[in-house]
Formats: sequence, C-alpha cells, structure tokens
Amino acid sequence: MNWITNYVRPTINSLFSRREVPENLWSKCPECGTMLFHRELTDNLQVCTGCNHHMAISPRARFAALFDGGVFAEVAVPDPVADPLQFRDQKKYPERLKAAQKATGEREAMLVAEGEIGRTPVVCAAQDFSFMGGSMGMFVGNALIAACERAIERRAPLIVFAAAGGARMQEGILSLMQMPRTTVALQMLKEAGLPYICVLTHPTTGGVTASYAMLGDIQIAEPNALICFAGPRVIEQTIREKLPEGFQRAEYLLDHGMLDRVTHRKQMRDELIVITRMLLGLPPAVQGELPAPDPETAPAAAAPAAPEKTQDPAKPKPESKKK
Repeated sequence: MNWITNYVRPTINSLFSRREVPENLWSKCPECGTMLFHRELTDNLQVCTGCNHHMAISPRARFAALFDGGVFAEVAVPDPVADPLQFRDQKKYPERLKAAQKATGEREAMLVAEGEIGRTPVVCAAQDFSFMGGSMGMFVGNALIAACERAIERRAPLIVFAAAGGARMQEGILSLMQMPRTTVALQMLKEAGLPYICVLTHPTTGGVTASYAMLGDIQIAEPNALICFAGPRVIEQTIREKLPEGFQRAEYLLDHGMLDRVTHRKQMRDELIVITRMLLGLPPAVQGELPAPDPETAPAAAAPAAPEKTQDPAKPKPESKKK
C-alpha cells in the first residue's frame, strides 16, 4: 500500500492534474476587449492588432524600437533632494517612490538616452506613466535639463515622449517650478539652433502640457491620445455644457491646428528620421546598404587587368643567345 500511496497515486495525479498558466501571458485590449498574446503584443509595440488602440509602453521598450539596432546609452541625471516637504498622505512619500521603483524597475518617471536613429545622432527623453502617473517632479525637471545640455553638447536634436498626469503633488510648489526651469532649458536649445521634437502620448495633461510638451518645433501625437491641461470631465462640470465628441483627443487637436502630425507608433521611427534630417539640413537617410563584394567570389571580368610590361628605352635590349 505504501508503494501505491507514495508513488503510483501522485504520479497519476500529476499526469491528469490541471497545469497552472501564468497570468501575464494574455492582455485584454481596453478599447475592443480582444485578448492579445503577450508576444504578439510586444512585437506590435503594445498596439492592439484588432482596433489599433495604443496601449502604454515603457521608455526602454520604446527606445529599443526607436534607436538603430536597439542600442542606446543612458544620460546621467542628477538626483534631487529626497522628500523635501516631508509629505505624507496615506503613505509616506519615500514609501510611494520605493513601491513605484519596485513595480517599474526604473529610478524615476523619466528616462534620458542618446544614440542614433537612421544614423542621425539624437538625444531622447521619455516619461513612464506607470511610475506615479508620469508626474512631473524635481527629477523630471533635472532629466529634461540634462537632456537639453547633452543635446547642446553633441549638437544633436532633442526628442521628448511626453506622458504625464501633471505635476507631482507630493513636492508641492517645487514640482510647479519645473515648468519655468524646463522652459528655460528648451530656450537654450533653441538659441543653439537645434531642433526640438515633442511626441505626445496618452495621456499628456496638467503642467506638462502647459510647459515643455507644447513647445516643440514639431508637435506629433499618437492616435487617440488625450492631450489637455484640465480633463474633459472638469470642463463639463465647470461650463455645464456637453463637450463635442473626441474633444481633447489627438485627431481633434490636429484639426484645430494644435498638432502637426498624428502618427501610428509603428511608423514613428521612420517619421522621426525624416523630420530630424530635414531640420538639420541633411540628405535623406539611406534605406538600405549593399554588402561589399567578396574578392574571392567576384567574377574575373570585374577585376582590373594587369598592366602590360614595357621596355625601358634607356636600357639596352638583351642580346639573344646563338645556338
């Protein structure tokens, strides 16, 4: 009985028992409800294959798809004073920061990197909405200033991907001061004659919209992105009127002249390459390169003919030997 109980029964149960399926294999599109396999969603840059709804994407995944070969180098950002106001609501501010860092694996809500797109050197900064709503605090201000300084140093254009819920309430007036700080930094970039391209993603609201998100030389947005200062619900409650359909969405703002382009995420890289090279006065990017021919397998006709040996007139001709 011990052999049956200890070996046979567990073996049979393991063969017929239901295997556990990891929870992160499938994602549900919030727009159309389609269940999407995680690999399919990753290959499509977090865009629904059924309705083209653009979901949130991390800055590292965005940079991996943007830079040539997915290769980029992070730009160092100085750390601000931690918890300057000793703020506490339901949790202490440092505890919220640690929880966000553990959930996202990032230091803060903005990542700055440099590299090449289409062989054009650029500096990029991207906000992570999953890090405390991408809120703009002192670190975000330092990150954008560091991005501007690095772009001026390298004489490269600056590309910013904005995604934020506004200023960070835990830092109070210090977070609001990042609006003029980033504006001054972008003015330095403008005086250096370097392009600034801003890509607005869903959502971009609050103080971010009122500062660096709307100061680009070229304003691009992803489809159906919410771009505003105050949300539509707040406006409806204030004016007591029904807002038009699609109000404050990317397509609505494009029709009313606040945006230059609305571009699909999978076409964003090609569009940024064309725009950056155009603003820098460079020729169009090379779409493809042919490998150099292999000298061993090259046809003989392609090889240059050896030059014929000619007799130097200064030297006498050798006498032929008589037999």
